[in-house]
Amino acid sequence: MKYTDIRENLTSGKMSSTEICKISLDRIQKVENKVKAFIHHNPDKILKSAQESDLRRKSGKLKSEFDGIPIGIKDNICVQGEKTTAASRILENFTSPYNATVIEKLLDKGFILFPGLNMDEFAMGSSTENSAYHTSRNPFDTERIPGGSSGGSAAAIAAGMLSVTLGSDTGGSVRQPASLCGVYGIKPTYGSVSRYGLIAYASSLDQIGVLSNDLNGVRDVLKIISGKDKNDATSQNRVTSDLNIKTDIKGLKVGIMEEGKEWSLSVKSKYKEMIEYLKSSGAITVSLDFSLNEFSIPVYYIIATAECSSNLSRFDGIRYGYRNEEKKKLEELYLDSRSSGFGNEVKRRILLGTFSLSSGYYDAYYGKAQKARAMIRKGYDEFFKKVDVILQPTSPTTAFKIGEKTKDPIQMYKADILTTSVNLAGVPAMSIPAGLDENGLPIGMQITSSFFREDKIISLADYLSSNKNFHISFPVEIK
Repeated sequence: MKYTDIRENLTSGKMSSTEICKISLDRIQKVENKVKAFIHHNPDKILKSAQESDLRRKSGKLKSEFDGIPIGIKDNICVQGEKTTAASRILENFTSPYNATVIEKLLDKGFILFPGLNMDEFAMGSSTENSAYHTSRNPFDTERIPGGSSGGSAAAIAAGMLSVTLGSDTGGSVRQPASLCGVYGIKPTYGSVSRYGLIAYASSLDQIGVLSNDLNGVRDVLKIISGKDKNDATSQNRVTSDLNIKTDIKGLKVGIMEEGKEWSLSVKSKYKEMIEYLKSSGAITVSLDFSLNEFSIPVYYIIATAECSSNLSRFDGIRYGYRNEEKKKLEELYLDSRSSGFGNEVKRRILLGTFSLSSGYYDAYYGKAQKARAMIRKGYDEFFKKVDVILQPTSPTTAFKIGEKTKDPIQMYKADILTTSVNLAGVPAMSIPAGLDENGLPIGMQITSSFFREDKIISLADYLSSNKNFHISFPVEIK
């Protein structure tokens, strides 16, 4: 079911939360062995929460109009009393002692939580192949990846298990899987949503985002989880705007870019089609110079790996997480616990980050990367003096086959070539469905706007969703 249908069925009394959650759980039981969207989930706990919601509804003591709606949670967002593994062996047996701020806000509204969705280990990856447990599959073709790092969050929606989920986005990790699975996925303005309780990868880039099969799901959940949090010094007093949809786009200035050589023919064709549709609707297209963003991949990976090196130093086998008990010397304990607990991609990024922060190389790499980041952010400031929004593909290609890029990390990193600059600048962006290619695989387009102007993004997304050429139906038939 679509998010809006779930909400309307609950409000009208046509369905109970228990009935809706049972539909989700039955679907999970039916297709999870093919899709592998979850690392773990607890049906008994989910149904108990749904029954409590139904009792509140019956007694007229609802927490909100959202009481009883199921929502999936990526496994790097802490849920009290639940395992929170970040898809890593080093946290395999870690049970969170507290709730992330976004979880508290959802519980306050009565949402029914479905943790923990699969992901790339510590959110490091673009395919969910870096999970320590299993690779999630794209419901449109289970031989292909669903994207990453929030691959489980996107795949669960495309497979019809859930209508809305939370993910995290460091360099495209909400938008890229949303694109490859044909759903909506937003990375809000940096600081608009508290990161307290999100297991950190790169603190200056990480942002919790929302995925849904319905634009209303993105809008409702984003409004709920936004706002200042005393536990997160980077969170903003400025709450994300009202997100009201404006249906008239006549005169809207839309920034566009030249086609990239990495783009597939189907992505190029769909991009042209969407641009022509906007022009015919009265929008004004403005060509922008994205040459500076060609540096976004190296800049992103220097900054992200440096912050990862720092953030992951806490996983040492001493305080919590996996510990190799065989060694007695402290240095051996550190070495063996981290060597056994971390996967290859995480080790690679820790090494890269430690090198770029090391004496003699800090200024040459990390220092220069921060200067380049400031230039990229200034570039976006200049863009939004000329346009209201920017339209571009989310991913240069549709979903690639499992194992196709695992032996070439550089090619894997290039999967984020159209998304990383947004995180470096801190501006909001959303991937929206744009239809299917000749092989029946989803194509996504990315809408970006200036700080705290998620309303402009959602308005344009709503207008484009009215065009049947850009529709994708769910759930898909999983073979």
